[in-house]
Amino acid sequence: MSSALLGDDADLLVRGGRIHTADATDSVATAIAVRDGVIVATDAAAEALPAREVVQLDGRTAIPGLNDAHLHAAWLGARWPHLFFSDTPPEEQPTGRLVTTADERRAALRRAWALLAELGVTSYTEPGIGPGEDHGETGCFGTDMLDAYVELHREGTQTSRVTLLRLFGTIDGESRLDDFAAGLPVPPPSTDPRWLAIPGVKIFADGIPPMATAWTSDPYPDGTTGHLLTRGDADPLSAFQQMIALAAGRGLQIAVHATGDRSIEEFLTALERHGQTPPPAPHHIVHGDLATPAQIRRAERLGVGFAVQPLIAAHTHSWAAVQLGEARVAAAWPLPEMLSSGALTTVTSDAPIATPDWRPSLDASLALLAGDGRADDAATRRRLLRTMTADAAIQDGAASWKGTLEPGKVADITVLDEDPCSPGRPFAALQVERTIVDGRTVFARG
Repeated sequence: MSSALLGDDADLLVRGGRIHTADATDSVATAIAVRDGVIVATDAAAEALPAREVVQLDGRTAIPGLNDAHLHAAWLGARWPHLFFSDTPPEEQPTGRLVTTADERRAALRRAWALLAELGVTSYTEPGIGPGEDHGETGCFGTDMLDAYVELHREGTQTSRVTLLRLFGTIDGESRLDDFAAGLPVPPPSTDPRWLAIPGVKIFADGIPPMATAWTSDPYPDGTTGHLLTRGDADPLSAFQQMIALAAGRGLQIAVHATGDRSIEEFLTALERHGQTPPPAPHHIVHGDLATPAQIRRAERLGVGFAVQPLIAAHTHSWAAVQLGEARVAAAWPLPEMLSSGALTTVTSDAPIATPDWRPSLDASLALLAGDGRADDAATRRRLLRTMTADAAIQDGAASWKGTLEPGKVADITVLDEDPCSPGRPFAALQVERTIVDGRTVFARG
């Protein structure tokens, strides 16, 4: 079966291979036609349209452009090629002020976009830019970086679509209720949301289990249970609850860094009390390392998602076990339960903590699922690909126009040398051959 939108000739025809559309039925197309950056036809209807440019897949596989729903691109571009989880020894890791001038900020973003294009990533979420980091150590997260985003956006130079969340506290640190309350009413810059969307805010609720700073129900070996990072009212919990109420009352998307089961519980409770106004995109829990089965089911009922990092789980498993013990760490990073529950789940990198390359992240996801007895089969692989395509678009509030390869959606396409849904071959062994954004090739191998 083929489908088409009414119109004239196509600007681009992609044909000659397998095209995973990631639509509701996971259909596979043989051709897609693009006009003005939008897919207008598939299969025979696409082949029937004269096209000014033809990309011959020659048996290769096309999938929707990858969407990393939690990636610090400004920080990544400023640090590249140095990642926190890498072979770079600590003494060679960049420290201090990474960017100072407008030119350096713009260069960091351009460097990140070029890298992401080479990896087949066409969209990402920049989770936390704003005045809370105006005096931050790196220079990567303050208002000046938001200005750099907006400038490059208005110049039309983006090769990645961006969803950006504003930050009124510090990265991995405290935020104060008065700063949050003062920042929310300030309107974000005017942008084209298909290229630079600013739908909400990021809040850091707690730390991470390996550092014994995630807020947990059960104590760590030293007897502590971690704590909330919010400040400014009678107690940290009251400040946290009021932040959620203020943001939800304005109809904003809320992303909360929460790794401990107690911080996750309080976020869900606050949304039950104050989340009646529909947000422009789903609220979501970033990391959610120690989410319980009951909390995952509760999140699904509330329409709350999870943005998880299986590759970081692989890197930190033994480190976390020191603080959590083997029994608790075995239940951490509950990706199988998240995917089974129906709760919106995106697999993300958190680069530059881990590599922005999506392929090792999906291999780490396969390993977590295998530990739960799941088979490495085509259905499992298609489900994982959806976490970084169609489901990531849902997290962005953009599922009506991106995330799948269907007529009416933007032509963001990643071409791979082989079919990623074929079992047995690691995702990391796949090669990105071409990246197309808005119908325009932004990377081609060779």
